[in-house]
Amino acid sequence: MVCGAGVGGLAAAHALGSLGLRVLIAEKQPRVPRVPKGEVLQPGALKILDEWGVTKLLERQGAVRLSALIAGEGSGEGRMSLDYTQLPDETNWLLSADHETILGALIDGLPENVSLRRGVSVREALRDDTGRITGLAVREAGSDREIRAPLVIAADGVSSKLRKSVGIGANRKDYPHRLVALDIPDVPGAEAAVAAYVTDRGLRMRYPLPGNRVRLYVQAEPDELRGMDHDGLQRWADALIAELPELAAFEGQLRSSLAGRQLLPVGRFVADGLFAPGMALIGEAAHSVHPMAAQGMNSAIYDANALRGCLAGRSLDASDVDSALREYQQRRMPELVQIGKISHNAARMLTDLSWVGRTLGRRALRNTGANQRLSFTVMHNLAGLGLHPLSTFDRLCQLGLLPDPRARRRPRWA
Repeated sequence: MVCGAGVGGLAAAHALGSLGLRVLIAEKQPRVPRVPKGEVLQPGALKILDEWGVTKLLERQGAVRLSALIAGEGSGEGRMSLDYTQLPDETNWLLSADHETILGALIDGLPENVSLRRGVSVREALRDDTGRITGLAVREAGSDREIRAPLVIAADGVSSKLRKSVGIGANRKDYPHRLVALDIPDVPGAEAAVAAYVTDRGLRMRYPLPGNRVRLYVQAEPDELRGMDHDGLQRWADALIAELPELAAFEGQLRSSLAGRQLLPVGRFVADGLFAPGMALIGEAAHSVHPMAAQGMNSAIYDANALRGCLAGRSLDASDVDSALREYQQRRMPELVQIGKISHNAARMLTDLSWVGRTLGRRALRNTGANQRLSFTVMHNLAGLGLHPLSTFDRLCQLGLLPDPRARRRPRWA
């Protein structure tokens, strides 16, 4: 039984359904939500989705292939370009689509042995005499009922009720800024890349979406737009365009999108554990990262695939399931910790507004972009094709404190 029909829950249902298991997804929301999150899929996640037939569904619905991730200063200096076409893999591109389109494709592609029920509110986990989780107590159509299952998947989001109910901690750390999300219409011919810019006021990130639209994220102070009237928003847009002149190419569309802006809090955490007997944590119930590095949704898909590998070939006896869950945690936890570090370092490089942070971040940006070995390693990590932690030597090279004799060569493992 899966609690939650977000990307994590639906990916878990696909993964477990592919093993021939009967899966029930319980989702509280009556319909697929429209939210500006989880819109860029990395090559590693696309390979998994392709096995489930989801990638083809997304492309038929207009998802946009992106070839690069670019980061640089708003002035155009200090550019780092990660060219995904250089990856030694058949899926050497990113894919962007609206979050609800991705959820819809995951739902449409569910195997016949998976069912999704909406309007089902999970009240609590059910336990046996040993404390092992054996199902969920739910409320549906005004009635309470109990549903028993040999495995429960907690995919109920950042504030997961199920995670809290088993006492698994999650020390969330909020970033001191927010992200203003704008959905900008009528921008044909937008560059097929995720482009992130660092300015004196922080991060600005954009990428194309289906239907000739552009998603723009703007770093802002928590109360920066509070109470701002129409004229104030227009002055805010003036300052935004002045610091990033390329936005002038679709200035009118940008200004028209201001009324529909959304302000998003951002934080990070990795849960203290990924399972309790009878239950596994997936997706945002288990971890959260800054969206700048495009890792959150992709990591949820990797979670589901890892759990599938641990359960494959096992019975549904309690001892077998719990042994698989221990293996899942042992395999996945180090990867999540490393992904968290990668995402935090990438976010800090572009969002830290202190003098020291801006100086070090821009220096790291320039030196990583000029170093083929380091930029390929960073791209490979972000793409989800393997984790290769940066060493102390690599960090010193990023800051320009040591020369790198291998800067013009790809890593030996590539």
